Parts: sequence; C-alpha cells; structure tokens
Amino acid sequence: MDKQETLALIGALSNVPGVSGFEDEVVALLKHYGNGLGGFTEDAMRNLYVKRPGRSEDLPILQLDAHSDEVGFMVKAIRPNGTLDFIPLGGWVPATAPAHRVRVRNGEGRWIPGLIASKPPHFLSEAERKEAPDLGSMVIDVGAISDREIREDFRIPVAAPVVPDVQFEYLAGHDLLIGKGFDNRLGCAAIIASLRELEGEDLGVTITGAFASQEEVGLRGATVTAQRVKPDIAIVFEGCPADDTVVEPYAVQTAIKKGPMLRHIDARMITNPRFQRFALDTAHARGIPVQEAVRTGGSTNGGVIHLSGQAVPVIVIGIPVRYIHTHYGISAYADFESSVQLACAIIRALNKRLIEGF
Repeated sequence: MDKQETLALIGALSNVPGVSGFEDEVVALLKHYGNGLGGFTEDAMRNLYVKRPGRSEDLPILQLDAHSDEVGFMVKAIRPNGTLDFIPLGGWVPATAPAHRVRVRNGEGRWIPGLIASKPPHFLSEAERKEAPDLGSMVIDVGAISDREIREDFRIPVAAPVVPDVQFEYLAGHDLLIGKGFDNRLGCAAIIASLRELEGEDLGVTITGAFASQEEVGLRGATVTAQRVKPDIAIVFEGCPADDTVVEPYAVQTAIKKGPMLRHIDARMITNPRFQRFALDTAHARGIPVQEAVRTGGSTNGGVIHLSGQAVPVIVIGIPVRYIHTHYGISAYADFESSVQLACAIIRALNKRLIEGF
C-alpha cells in the first residue's frame, strides 16, 4: 500500500462535504479514486456499488461495506435577523457544537462559511448559565442581517445541508490523522485501499464494495445495499469511537495506535462468533495488532446486513477515532493500515466451504 497515495485518498475523502442525504460529492470522489477497480453503479439513495472484476460463477458473494455520510446539520428555519435555526443530522452532544465553523450549501451549490453561535455570556441570566447547552438555543450565523438577505443575497434555502468546516492534516512526526468525517470516510478509503491491494489476485469470493448512504440517521442505505448485493458474507469497515481518553485504563478496548477494533456486540448486532474467531485468529497468526470490544451502545451497518436474506455472517473492522461525532477526529495511520491488512488476509482465505462453516 503506497502511503502517500493512501494519505491523499484519506485527506480528499475527509475534506469533501457529505452529510446524510447529501452524499453526492463523496460519491463522485469515490468514483474518481476507484477508477479501474471495477464497474460502478448507483441507486436512488446514492448508494454506490463497485463490483470487482474476475470470475464469479458459483463463488460466494462478499460485501465490503462502509457508509459515505458524515454527521452534520440541516437548516430548519430562517430567523428575521438573518440567523439560521438548524437540526442535527446524526448524533451530536450539544456542548461540542457552539463556536465552531460550518459551511452551508446554498441553492446554487456554493458552500457559504458560517459559525454555530450561542448567546454570549454577557447576556446570560444566572439560570441560563447553569443550564446544559441545547442545540435548539443555537443558531448558524453567516453574517447576514435579515431573512431577506439570506434568501436574496446568500440564497440559502430551508433544508440546506450544513457540514463542519475542517481541513484534513497529517502529522508525519506522530503518524496521526486529524480531520472531520473519519466516521466513516476512513471506512470508504479502506474499501478502495483493499480493492487496490487485491487487484489481479485469484480469490475464492466475488467482491462488491458498497458505499452506503444515510447510516448516521438509522442505517438506511445499508438496508438497501444488503438487498441488492445479497451477500453470503460481509466485512463492515467503520470509524469507531476510541475510548482511551475517556475510561479507566483497565476498561480501554479501542485505543489509537493499537490496531483495529473487532466488536463482539453492540446495540444492533451480536457478531457471528465463528467469523469473529476466524478474524481474530487470522490477525494473531499474521502479527496484525487487533483489539476486542464489548459495546453496550452504538451500531454499524452490520446491524441490518446480518439480518438480510437468510442471515449473513458479518464482522466489523473498526478504525479507532478519538472524539467521533464532533468537528474534529484524531486517528492513527498505522491503525488504518492494519485494518486493510487484516481485511485482505481474511479475504484471501475465504472460500465457499469456510463460509458455510460460519
């Protein structure tokens, strides 16, 4: 895997805007970087599919999954003073939102810079100072002074998508990635990188990469991709929340720089234990660092994929990301690389007999 090419891929995918329901620019970028890896198709939800070329008769179907959307916001209403009411797209902790830059897409497709604003401390009552932040009390301010200016000059309509305004950085001295949308543009990059690594190899499965839309609002895109691909087995790539700065040391299960996280359970799926064991054994046999986690909350597209058809063995290869579902995430390139290495090692070993055993 060429590191500079992969960093360029990750950076481009991180920077491109694409909140739930508005993944168009992400889809276009994936087609660009995936050119030559297979045939691309789409559906009405902007789910994107790439089918790896090669022999496919009588081979089991492997679905490589990642979701293309990121958490963001949508304009709900325009206030008379020119500020914008908004709603979240995906899960946000309100305290992380104010005083951050965003971009709002206007009716002409231009991205307008703005700020998430809350009432300054000078104007807060004692009761307000003690209240927990609430997104309903915040607005997006693009610098307009009236609703008329918003409509006629800024040309921002109701229902405009809003994305965090963050530029990707790679800190070479520490091998760290900083940027927005690592949940789940890292997963999207992992599908592309895996297909590149496997290019030209004779495998025991046929592969369809599925970049699902609208995961952050209820696993909606993958509900469709699983019906269309009809997989016999699936690997879900996910940018998953790192816990190494928020729990006691003994409880850490998803640390950066310790390899991908393979979850045994979350809110929507008990991972197929036989496929999970095979994945863990594969990692240990090849010296690929890996972490195991038992999650009481959260979910991935695996939650709907594993219930499709007549049931599908699914594992989740999670790339740890600190401070997920905020403007900024911190991740380690080594964890991304190990995730791709593990996926490719598993894929090379898969065949019909092994899959039937899961």
